[in-house]
Amino acid sequence: MHRICSIPMRRREFIKALGVTTATLLIRPAMSAAAGPLPEVKVTNIRRAFHNGEHNAFTDLVRFKDKYYLTFRSCPDGHMVHPTASIIILAGTDARQWEQVHRFSVDKRDTRDPHFLIFKDTLFVYTGTWYCGDTSPKREDYDLNQHLGYAAWSEDGAQWHSPIMLEGTFGHYIWRANTLGGKAYLCGRRKKNFAMAPRGEGPMVESAMLESDDGLIWRTRALFQEIDGDETAFQFEPDGGIIAVGRRGRANAQLLRSEPTYTQWDRKDLDRYIGGPLLTRWAGRYVVGGRKTIDNKKPTTSLCWLVNDQLHEFAELPSSGDNSYPGFVEISPTRALVSWYSSHEKDANARPITAIYLADLQLAD
Repeated sequence: MHRICSIPMRRREFIKALGVTTATLLIRPAMSAAAGPLPEVKVTNIRRAFHNGEHNAFTDLVRFKDKYYLTFRSCPDGHMVHPTASIIILAGTDARQWEQVHRFSVDKRDTRDPHFLIFKDTLFVYTGTWYCGDTSPKREDYDLNQHLGYAAWSEDGAQWHSPIMLEGTFGHYIWRANTLGGKAYLCGRRKKNFAMAPRGEGPMVESAMLESDDGLIWRTRALFQEIDGDETAFQFEPDGGIIAVGRRGRANAQLLRSEPTYTQWDRKDLDRYIGGPLLTRWAGRYVVGGRKTIDNKKPTTSLCWLVNDQLHEFAELPSSGDNSYPGFVEISPTRALVSWYSSHEKDANARPITAIYLADLQLAD
């Protein structure tokens, strides 16, 4: 157990503030330990959803007002930090035919890692942005302290507002978001004490959970990693408890848990490195996805059931090299949709491409 920060609110008062009832607490489901054997999953209709000749990466998926939305970063100059990067948002009714409904960039900044959030009947897309200036910076000049979150948002999925700077995110590399009790929560990693050196990232980076009432103005709610903070996906349980999967640099990922008021955290190492982690729910169970690396084998994007704090892989998606960052939508208790990016295919000139892919998931009978 690690004490991270002190918040002057007792657990019962905190839960009441979230609007969670005592009856809810009494029926808290054990989502990570659903009864019965784990179901097999069929992966079908694997398809390339998007490629425009640029480097396309870092996906997310959502269903909003009877349409599917797919977002990702696209950049003509490649994976690294470039001011030419932009965020693309596609929409479709069947997840097979897509149309672009919005594309945005931020002047003198690299936009990347877009993530959806449905909050107060509005669809948000959050992106972290590296400051570049007029040209692409050298890697040794990347400055996390100049990082800044931006958002696009829409009330109907057709008309979009953006880009807008997110107050309270300067110096934070923002990542996945979630909601609980009328508030939005956002993962953000930052330099401890906003230290000026060294640049880039590393052990001095901590991970914070940011909180917002409107999805645009943010404040620090709690810290959940003191060192080696990195990409973290989290889910709230009915009583306000948190379960999370955090990338840990090049080490194995961690499973994290905390109860309100998020002053203490339990951490457990998982059996693999996970890049671009996903944590979501499907059919009453937790699903963990991302780029796995085990025993120095080639990195691939995979999906696992999380049961009793153990990963049970049920799908390895076509992928290699630069890949991962899956998005996921539960269509029904037996059907789901997954997105990811990969560079396993080549163009007509036998050069690798980095494209966006989709697949349908079906629980086996």
